Amino acid sequence: RSVYDDQPNAHQRFMEKLDACIRNHDREIEKMCNFHHQGFVDAITELLKVRADAEKLKVQVTDTNRRLQDAGKEVIAQTEEIIRCRVQQRNITTVVEKLQLCLPVLEMYSKLKEQMNVKRYYSALKTMEQLENLYLPRVSQYRFCQIMIENLPKLREEIKEISMSDLKDFLESIRKHSDRIGETAMKQAQQQKTFSTSLQKQNNVNYGRNMHLGRSRILESKNEITLKRTFEEDDEHEEEVLTAQDLVDFSPVYRCLHIYSVLGDGEIFENYYRKQRRKQARLVLQPQSSMHETVEGYRRYFSQIVGFFVVEDHILHVTQGLVTRTYTDELWNMALSKIIAVLRTHSSYCSDPDLVLELKNLIVVFADTLQGYGFPVNRLFDLLFEIRDQYNETLLKKWSGLFRDIFEADNYSPIPVANEEEYKIVISKFPFQDPELDKQSFPKKLPMSQSVPQIYIQVKEFIYASLKFSESLHRSSTEIDDMLRKSTNLLLTRTLSSCLQNLIKKPHIGLTELVQIIINTTHLEQACKYLEDFISNITNISQVTVHTARLYGLSTFK
Repeated sequence: RSVYDDQPNAHQRFMEKLDACIRNHDREIEKMCNFHHQGFVDAITELLKVRADAEKLKVQVTDTNRRLQDAGKEVIAQTEEIIRCRVQQRNITTVVEKLQLCLPVLEMYSKLKEQMNVKRYYSALKTMEQLENLYLPRVSQYRFCQIMIENLPKLREEIKEISMSDLKDFLESIRKHSDRIGETAMKQAQQQKTFSTSLQKQNNVNYGRNMHLGRSRILESKNEITLKRTFEEDDEHEEEVLTAQDLVDFSPVYRCLHIYSVLGDGEIFENYYRKQRRKQARLVLQPQSSMHETVEGYRRYFSQIVGFFVVEDHILHVTQGLVTRTYTDELWNMALSKIIAVLRTHSSYCSDPDLVLELKNLIVVFADTLQGYGFPVNRLFDLLFEIRDQYNETLLKKWSGLFRDIFEADNYSPIPVANEEEYKIVISKFPFQDPELDKQSFPKKLPMSQSVPQIYIQVKEFIYASLKFSESLHRSSTEIDDMLRKSTNLLLTRTLSSCLQNLIKKPHIGLTELVQIIINTTHLEQACKYLEDFISNITNISQVTVHTARLYGLSTFK
């Protein structure tokens, strides 16, 4: 600091002291070097001695290394071979592991192809589902798996197209076989009803048991023979009766439903099926223009409709949700309205009572068949009452012609009877009682002419014909009795009365014929009570019943 402060002679003194310090350090360094110099010389000497030994060692190490290298070449070669084998072994193990993952995928895909070939499409879809969810994710890094994944949607579409094609074939098949299915179902319904109907007929067929025993026995024997033949025919053909499942293979619709359900398109399938069936229903309900001309036309029409609804009922009960009860009821109500309109139109063209009766029987069988499948048929039986009025009108027209023929063929003279047999023949046809005439000896004459027994027989035949329509209408005996009496009243008050009025106006009818006509009319008037008894015996309804209608024949003939 004194140097920097410029004190007098400070710099010189500092330099002197610095030189003195340097000289002291030089002397200490020289002392230390002198102390270690001999050790350094000794170390150099030792190193020079070791140099020769190091050269020898180097030569020995080089020789040893050369010999070791030569000896290790074979080991190295074998070691490299071992390494290569170990790599191969590891690769093989890896390949086996990967193949074990891939083989199930390939097996499942092969199984899928086989299922497609044998048309087991539902099983194929299940296999696809397993492939996608379980097998393919494990090996998705491989190219062949990507190809499989790309093909699966195509296979699904192919299955949908094939199943839809099968469904269309199925719909075409049931359209073709609906008449056979319906015919079979109607036949089965008839067979089931035969036994109960036969018992009912046997209870109701005591026609005139008290007063007309001969005719009743004949009718009963005819009914027994008919029933026997019916049962025999049913036994013969029982084994031949086929069901809807026997006539139509329903597997396509089951398969298609399952396939679309698995693919998540169940609603699309249901809508398509119902739409197509509605179209078929409209075709089935469309009658042929000449249907009213023959019974077969009506039979085929009813068979097709029954077949259609039998199939729908079968689909309803064996599938879940494809069709519902609401859907079938709606379809039936639509069909029923169309059927009733068609029958009203076409039945109005029928002028043959036998054809109308056949139509009625077909409608009854048709209604009973569908009722057995749970469809409401009350409107059909209401329609039968409309057709019954038309049937009665055709009967009245037919009997009007019969009455005219009888009146024209009559000679309007008393019936001569030569012996007891001829007398019994006449009274078996007409309930004639005259104690005074019974006392007379043969030959003798009955007061009425030939037309009276014939008219009486024809009135009874009319009652029988009217009864045929009233059977199987699910009506009580009282209602049937009322129907018969009303139709018989129409026959007497309108048809027979009109024929008699026209008869007496004819120019060839003289005084003698008029007198005989008066006598004939008197006997017909007296026979009306026997007609009432005849109807009561048929229907088993007593005449004392409050609601029993009376025949107007008495007042008409008066």
